[in-house]
Amino acid sequence: MAKLIHSMVRVLDEKRSVGFYSQAFGLEIAERFEFETFTLVYLSNADGDFELELTINKGREVPYALGDGYGHIAVSVEDVDAEHARLAALGLSVGKIVNVDYRGRPFAKYFFICDPDGYKIEVLQRGNRFK
Repeated sequence: MAKLIHSMVRVLDEKRSVGFYSQAFGLEIAERFEFETFTLVYLSNADGDFELELTINKGREVPYALGDGYGHIAVSVEDVDAEHARLAALGLSVGKIVNVDYRGRPFAKYFFICDPDGYKIEVLQRGNRFK
């Protein structure tokens, strides 16, 4: 059986991206590998085994076009309202909190935030199927 281990995004500025993911989600550098033409930075925290891989292509000065294929990365939190307020207080641009029902029952409570490169991150309330 396959096990999900990481998701990768290409970022323009390593320091800016590492700072954002640390400040917003408590992710820290697990490992960093510098190659001749690119650098890989793996971010994680104690709450799970899944990692975010940042790829920084050396010499790149133009922001990446995200295209229409990328959707989002999702994280779960104990209290969406508190997390929304915390991120807003940090001066980060957070979207509105959304409540979704499915067949008359609560399904999800969430909001979106974008990282410095424009990648969307969904912040979900833990519960039901979102552990």
